[in-house]
Amino acid sequence: MEKVQMDLKELAVSVIDKEARAVEKLKPYIDDEFVDVLNLIYGSKGRLIITGIGKSAIIGSKIVATLNSTGTPSIFMHAADAIHGDLGIIQPDDVVMCISKSGNTPEIKVLVPLIRRMGNKLVAMVSNVDSYLGQHSDYIVRATVDAEACPNNLAPTSSTTTQLVMGDALAVCLLKMRGFSPEDFARYHPGGSLGKRLYLRVEDVYDKELRPLVSPDETIQNTIINISQNRLGATVVLDGDNSVLGIITDGDVRRMVEKGEPLGTLAAKDIMSRNPKVIDKKELAVNAFSIMEKNKITSVIVLDEGRYAGLIHIHDVLREGIV
Repeated sequence: MEKVQMDLKELAVSVIDKEARAVEKLKPYIDDEFVDVLNLIYGSKGRLIITGIGKSAIIGSKIVATLNSTGTPSIFMHAADAIHGDLGIIQPDDVVMCISKSGNTPEIKVLVPLIRRMGNKLVAMVSNVDSYLGQHSDYIVRATVDAEACPNNLAPTSSTTTQLVMGDALAVCLLKMRGFSPEDFARYHPGGSLGKRLYLRVEDVYDKELRPLVSPDETIQNTIINISQNRLGATVVLDGDNSVLGIITDGDVRRMVEKGEPLGTLAAKDIMSRNPKVIDKKELAVNAFSIMEKNKITSVIVLDEGRYAGLIHIHDVLREGIV
């Protein structure tokens, strides 16, 4: 049993090694024709239609998802469905990319002449450039592999990995060409935590109704009551012109009690932490979390044009699922 487990581990490592080598060998194929394909897609007034059959079709669907999420309008069209009515997806200004390892499957041989007849530019992402697909395309993106990682050299493994990597290379280059920003990314991903990290501001998440504050001369007893009533675990010490002097947390209170300090003789200014961490309400909420994480604190003071506006608590950030 132990030998079997060792053999399986070695096999798994060999798969990783083979696929890594296959990806490494793609670098020479990032050539002038690759750039021509980028310019073709970028300059198109239509969409990029990606098609394929079998495992290549699955990879094509993933590439379409990546392109759409990074600013390049794309549609997946299954090659088998295309020759049974779905060719209507293709519009005159669209560019078509066909993904295939062999480039010689029956569906591809039927589909390619139909696309050529429609007059759309055809890009082949193919391993075998001498194939039917390679010979009848306007452009080629080479995803050539020597062998599959499968011990029988049959199951699509290295070939689908190289297709995926070349698709990512196209998507990232197009992202760069379009000047696609984090704000653009957030606009296309509003529902997930990734998008929230890029668009949710401090002002969107902190409780504006809770604005705990005390004066520097406030008694410790009233300071503790203020912290308790506002349920944020802290209160802010403000001077007469509403400028922030410091912050008092429930941890500061506990440490004061542990030291045996006489409560009746102390004021808020005596136990406050000076130079507290602050953040403008227009900043990203994830930045507030970064401040908390870095400084091992649970609240950050929120400022509105330099004036005290409230506190953002770690629970405000976690509740939104930002991290």
